[in-house]
Amino acid sequence: MSVQPQPWPQPDPQIAAAIRAMYRGKREAPLAVQVRDRLGELFPDTAFADAFGRAGKPGRLAPVTVLQKVANLTDRQAADEVRENLSWKYALGMAIDDPGFDHSVLSEFRTRVVAHQLEEQVLDLLLDKLRALGLVQAGDSQRTDSTHIISAVRDLNRIELVGESVRAALNALSAACPDSSTRRWFVANWSRRYADRIDTWRLPASKTKQDTLALHNAQDGYTLLTALYAPASPAWLRELPAVQTLRTVLVQNYTRATSGGARMRTRRRERAEDGGDGLPPGPIHLASPYDTDTRWSAKRDLFWNGFRLHVSEACHPQADGDRPAHPNIITNVTTAVSTLPDTKALEPVHQALKRRRLLPKRHYLDSGYPSAELIVSSARTYGIALVTPVLLDTSRQAKAGQGFAAHDFTIDWEAERATCPAGRTSITWNPVVQDGVPKTVVSFAATDCIPCPFKEQCTSAKQSRRRLSLQPRELTEAVRDARARQQTGDWNRDYALRAGVEGTIRQATHPTGLRRAGYRGLPKTHLDHTTSATALNLIRVVAWWNGHPLDRASHSHLARLPLALAA
Repeated sequence: MSVQPQPWPQPDPQIAAAIRAMYRGKREAPLAVQVRDRLGELFPDTAFADAFGRAGKPGRLAPVTVLQKVANLTDRQAADEVRENLSWKYALGMAIDDPGFDHSVLSEFRTRVVAHQLEEQVLDLLLDKLRALGLVQAGDSQRTDSTHIISAVRDLNRIELVGESVRAALNALSAACPDSSTRRWFVANWSRRYADRIDTWRLPASKTKQDTLALHNAQDGYTLLTALYAPASPAWLRELPAVQTLRTVLVQNYTRATSGGARMRTRRRERAEDGGDGLPPGPIHLASPYDTDTRWSAKRDLFWNGFRLHVSEACHPQADGDRPAHPNIITNVTTAVSTLPDTKALEPVHQALKRRRLLPKRHYLDSGYPSAELIVSSARTYGIALVTPVLLDTSRQAKAGQGFAAHDFTIDWEAERATCPAGRTSITWNPVVQDGVPKTVVSFAATDCIPCPFKEQCTSAKQSRRRLSLQPRELTEAVRDARARQQTGDWNRDYALRAGVEGTIRQATHPTGLRRAGYRGLPKTHLDHTTSATALNLIRVVAWWNGHPLDRASHSHLARLPLALAA
């Protein structure tokens, strides 16, 4: 393969003749052939010039990476397909005798793409082409959902994490300073204690012995850091990523203080509710010395170490048996740390869709995404109507289904007063800030509430009067309107369109192997996700072209087949 960025050549005549002979008549050509014939040079070399320069590897490696995902192949298998599969040679414009490339080139390609922040380039290029063909466009309805992604590193408990962090730092120092005469910080028995992975040990069963082992690991770590930060040690060694990770792990899991005689005392951190010094919050708590982006997280009964993937796709209502007007194209994938709530991920999703000029008019979401602020800001900033269940009123009255809930009160924002269902009006209207959020506290008079025959249904406050805590007007009205709409049958029938994203999530994680991250670090994991989304879009578009849009089961089956059979 040429290393100079250049337009793809036309398919080799011998290969083209063989493809036509093999797929003459009604038999469908392989996916790679149809994509080349209909979409042409989809990933030009110039799109990756920032990463490879004039003498870099060609952007032709991008379609190889996508086709690799279509068939769920390893790098070695993908390199074999480039060398042996005529449909791949046809799609790439390669000569029939072109030997291809070594499989390690694919890893180098991904590394360079990530280093130059081009993780979304392949998805952007495909969406631009599909938008030009009218297969996806702004203003369509879209739906988004999230799922968990398990990291590519081993799960470690806190004892193993500290020990493995010491081991990782020692290995990094050994690689940085192979000359043993410069490694003054080593202790004689460390080569025995840290030669093997810490998680291969059998931890002591006794809680006392476990605590002792945890303190020994911490002392080794502090001893190493003390030596590295000594004046005689080279300053650049302490800047090694593994050393900095060790520092963070020790701070997050231990405290140190001087005791009697100025002796330094090390103690494990425990949760504050257990009487300890407190552990760092989940978003910053490191879970592995080898992947500082992965985090432990929980969702209902699921507990995992990894990331969270948000998938957005265009969706079109259709009658049973009818061919859809357009395929359901995946418009965005967002890879986030696992501790980021869905409600915090929605704004980045909308920003990405705006950048691609694919903002929807209606966005279907589950109840984990919306908030009053997002409902209002999405409409105001992007012109998007969020179709999503709003959490119901959680007041005592609303939960019991009897009595007067907050939405039963009439609010007159201009006059700054509220009227209860019994016809009494509020006496105070106080703007306040609660937990950093501006609100308005509305109070009724005790002289109105105490003799009221509906008091037991309204309030049990010790002050014997009802109070309301209101969000700003725009937010309050948005939530009230949303709660009223979602009680209607029309809204529920419309919201049923969101359910299809569950099948997309399964298609995006199971056949392509995305449930478990194949790489360390958020950027490279995100590159894997965007490449997979691009591959799934090609599968869907080719199926739509051929007049048989695939259901989720067919998609899953197709993604597991060799490429020549899958199309």
